[in-house]
Amino acid sequence: MQLHLKKEQLQASFINIQSQSKSVLSQINVLEEQLKVQQNNLARIKKMYAEGSATKKQLDDIQGQVNVTKQQIASVQAQNASVISQYKSLTVQIKQIEDQIDRCTIINPVAGTVLIKYVSQFEFVAPGKPLYQIQDLKELKLKAYVTEPQLSEIKIGQKVWVEVDATKGQKRFSGTISWISANAEFTPKIVQTKDERQNLVYAIKIDVENDGSLKIGMPASVRFQ
Repeated sequence: MQLHLKKEQLQASFINIQSQSKSVLSQINVLEEQLKVQQNNLARIKKMYAEGSATKKQLDDIQGQVNVTKQQIASVQAQNASVISQYKSLTVQIKQIEDQIDRCTIINPVAGTVLIKYVSQFEFVAPGKPLYQIQDLKELKLKAYVTEPQLSEIKIGQKVWVEVDATKGQKRFSGTISWISANAEFTPKIVQTKDERQNLVYAIKIDVENDGSLKIGMPASVRFQ
């Protein structure tokens, strides 16, 4: 709200500056038209003076009027430069306020499901503090492990079957291998490999399309097609 009120204040000043600029430009237009008339009179007086039908005083008077009008135009133009400077300054300030207002609106970078909320509505949040955890559940990543003999039989982009426990047997999903670790690691305690004699395994990641039945943290097994 404070930013909104500040923006309204700046916009009011902006309108005032625009009005001043129009007034200054109007004065310049009037003076320029006046200068044109005086310059025409000056040309006519010069001709008459050359012919002897006008006095030196008449020539000096009209020349003085032209000089004064030029000085007035230069003075008003200087005022207009100051107005333009204020105009530009207010434009920048309004853009800064609009940027701050835009930053007050939370926009999710991706569409998804909120998994965890870290703050509640109307709670004060410091800059940089996370508000919630969001995840796109349309596609999940399964982290699996393969033994060294299996490593030579798989590649990135390869299609595999992913199976999870269901009420009636196994439920099967299609998956794609998206990452293969370059380093071996010891078999995690939570993973049961087919060959328990293999102490070193390689981690892989598989992209699996979710129909809504897959949940984060569910155990699954992989079958190579």
